[in-house]
Amino acid sequence: MRKILIVGAGQSGLQLALGLQSQGYEVTLMSNRTADEIRSGRVMSTQCMFHTALQHERDLGINFWESQAPKIEGLGVSVAGPESQRLIDWLGTLDGYAQSVDQRVKMAGWMETFAQRGGQLVIHGAAVSDLDYFSRTYDLVLVSAGKGELVSMFGRDASRSPYSEPQRALAVAYVHGLGPRPEHPDVEAVRCNLVPGVGEMFIMPTLTTTGRADILFWEGIPGGPLDVFQGVKDPSEHLALTLELMEKFLPWEYARATKVELTDANGTLSGRYAPTVRNPIGRLPGGGLVLGVADVVVANDPITGQGSNSASKCAASYLASITEHGDKPFDEAWMRQTFDRYWDTAQHVTKWTNAMLGVPPEHVLNLIGAAGQLPPVANRFANGFNDPADFESFFYDPDKTAAYLASVTDASPVPAGE
Repeated sequence: MRKILIVGAGQSGLQLALGLQSQGYEVTLMSNRTADEIRSGRVMSTQCMFHTALQHERDLGINFWESQAPKIEGLGVSVAGPESQRLIDWLGTLDGYAQSVDQRVKMAGWMETFAQRGGQLVIHGAAVSDLDYFSRTYDLVLVSAGKGELVSMFGRDASRSPYSEPQRALAVAYVHGLGPRPEHPDVEAVRCNLVPGVGEMFIMPTLTTTGRADILFWEGIPGGPLDVFQGVKDPSEHLALTLELMEKFLPWEYARATKVELTDANGTLSGRYAPTVRNPIGRLPGGGLVLGVADVVVANDPITGQGSNSASKCAASYLASITEHGDKPFDEAWMRQTFDRYWDTAQHVTKWTNAMLGVPPEHVLNLIGAAGQLPPVANRFANGFNDPADFESFFYDPDKTAAYLASVTDASPVPAGE
């Protein structure tokens, strides 16, 4: 069977490796850390995977934590006013539940499964010079390591990358002890809190190394009042800052966070990066070609919670392209077609994410406000996180937004007595 090398053991690399392995391919996976090092290391991300992405895992039989992870049934939005009051607050219902599994748990578990099933696991950081050699010994080399030297092989696609600088400063804390939202105490939900001109806070239930937990995730506009985590190394100081900012800007969320504590000493993360789409094909010094995967070629800001979802969808798309190709060479034309097939999905994520990073136009504010009175609008917005292509129908264009809101209003029953 054909030999394939995957460099990088994240959501996309491991999902693709396990998928190819199940189809009988001879797969080598390179990771710069062992499963134990990942499991005991620092948190790597926030992640909330919606129905389509979760189904890709189910299809491969690698949804090992589905019965343990909280079932997220809703997605809520709140908008803070200038006096830190809630101007807007609603909860949309998801058609299919979402779930979040700490990537330390998932990646370590998947890596061990790959090795147990006979896959060749190489624990070693890869340089461009290594890939130059490997490209001559494997039928296909895939790069899914989204950071470091290897990414420099894939040039920035300026036509698809409107931002050259980071648009948010990111700060994450995994905690135990968060109380329920009193408005819906029995519903597991992702909460999106928007603070205009300042940034956003996302709160999501997750399964971590120490059981059920919640993720507190600030996204701050660079240079603004939330951009204070750079250089903070002490986890307890990171959490204290997180809570201090919640008390100031989101008192309704702070009220249920007064007893939280970090899940573990490695439960915090901060950083920033510029959202970037890159050319999918990397050219090696010796003339070989490698294909970029997921974040390597389409890296969006996490403001729309699409990173792990996109990685799963990319892995599923690439798996189909590889298996359908049979014994034909994995040449440049095939690599381009394979990426273009994924871009059909990814372009909607990129468009929506970049729109959410900007100042929302009036019609979008009207839409978010209307969702508080019109449950079908709240539900449709919430389900857009699973299928961002749907935003094309009602989100970007003021006329489409107005027509959609009018149609929902006309279809809503009139309360008795009016």
